[in-house]
Amino acid sequence: MIRVMKSIPYGQKGALIFAPMEGVTDEPYRLAMSRLYPEWDYYSTDFYRVPTVGNISVKTLREHFGESVFKKNEIRKKTTYQILTTARAQTEDVVRAINELDVDHLDLNLGCPSKKVNAHRGGAYLLSDLDELRRIIRIIRQNFDRTFTVKIRIGYRDDSNFVDRLKLFEDEGVEAITLHARTRDQLYQGIADWSYIKEAVKNVSIPVIGNGDVWNVHDVVRMFEECGCHAIMIGRGALKTPWLATLYKEFSKNLDFISDEYLLSIRTEHLQLYFHELEKEYRKVELSDGHILKRFKSFSRYLFDDYQDGEKVRGNFLRSENLSQFKYFLDTL
Repeated sequence: MIRVMKSIPYGQKGALIFAPMEGVTDEPYRLAMSRLYPEWDYYSTDFYRVPTVGNISVKTLREHFGESVFKKNEIRKKTTYQILTTARAQTEDVVRAINELDVDHLDLNLGCPSKKVNAHRGGAYLLSDLDELRRIIRIIRQNFDRTFTVKIRIGYRDDSNFVDRLKLFEDEGVEAITLHARTRDQLYQGIADWSYIKEAVKNVSIPVIGNGDVWNVHDVVRMFEECGCHAIMIGRGALKTPWLATLYKEFSKNLDFISDEYLLSIRTEHLQLYFHELEKEYRKVELSDGHILKRFKSFSRYLFDDYQDGEKVRGNFLRSENLSQFKYFLDTL
């Protein structure tokens, strides 16, 4: 039985959401972000891949969301549980188990462009098969009795059936749609076409969350103004500037006060705090220095773009032979 929406997904209009990202938004990362930058209105787990065989472990499902997150009601209420599934996977069993965990918000990943994921007919591939897509949406909706949303792209190969898919989600009880304004085949190339976000807002009555090429406060303001979307989800822009939500809530009404010089002057200070708090959380789960260094390097792709000789600066961090050397470069930035 399809549930009638009782609350607004992602809260009142104007929310900023830290996007789910595989290998990034695990429990330690989300805890560090929530402590450092509580101005982010919502967070999400990285996707839980629904298995095709084997027993469903409630313990594993709970750990993916995060034991500490369950115990901290304020963070739990701001956290979405994202899953990635296929036609052959044990979707019903997993969703029932998540429902019993008393998670408030479940999101289905229909935007992942990974070649491996799509070869197994998951992620964005499902946008190319409306019948299979509808079946999976119904399974989730019938077995999860709280907020259920989807994260999509404008299409798989192209934008054919774009509006039909939007209507399918609305008709089947999905309560909000996050739209990354590229096709799967575009990956992250070119510029996201925000006109699709605007079109989605016009074609469905449920909230639409804009996503794609939001890198700074000016982009946030422009997407809200141009697209009329309910909220904005930020991925790569959040990796580049994890404190972006803080900047937006401080300066969105006074954009002239945000100069490039000011942004660069605070970047080094924030980077010190960022890596310090991340290390604290990773120590709690007993990650080794080598694993922490690997994580830090993976987060470094966009962080240093704004520095003079950014490529050289980033190269120093990526070539660090140990965690101490990485932290030395951070201290001398």
